[in-house]
Amino acid sequence: MASFHLRRLVSSVLNSRVQTNPLLTFRCFCSPPVTPFTSHASYDPNSIHLSNQESKRRLFNRLLYRSKQRGFLELDLVLGKWVEDNIHSLDEYRVRALILLLDLENPDLWKWISGQEQPPESININPVFAAVREGVMKNLESHSAPETRATPGKPWVRGWDDIKKFPGGSITGNQ
Repeated sequence: MASFHLRRLVSSVLNSRVQTNPLLTFRCFCSPPVTPFTSHASYDPNSIHLSNQESKRRLFNRLLYRSKQRGFLELDLVLGKWVEDNIHSLDEYRVRALILLLDLENPDLWKWISGQEQPPESININPVFAAVREGVMKNLESHSAPETRATPGKPWVRGWDDIKKFPGGSITGNQ
């Protein structure tokens, strides 16, 4: 019974001549869905235009939002603050570099910025990455003791219960 209703619905959609919205046209189940929105990952850094004030304002707002709302608190704070402070002084080359930086995955980017892992050369030569990393390292040097930081090149795996609290407990924290 349900298949009869489904066939009837499909045939009525296929045979209808009035289309109210071209985005809502019937598509084959095997084809990918059509959406009116484009993902930020498909945003082409080579197609930016900073000559028009309105498009420049929109682009800067989009980049500021993407840098503050990554879903990774540490990166939200570090990148968001850096972009907020520096976005209006960036030239077109550095705006492209920022877009490429924002397209990176959060865990990798955090490990590279915090010095836990060595970044690939293509990331290391990015001027925005270098400026953000320099700021993070400067803050680490001035606000944290060396023994509380990760050894350069090694991941930071310490937990909230780093102190050995009872005999036989783990030495390195919550592992």
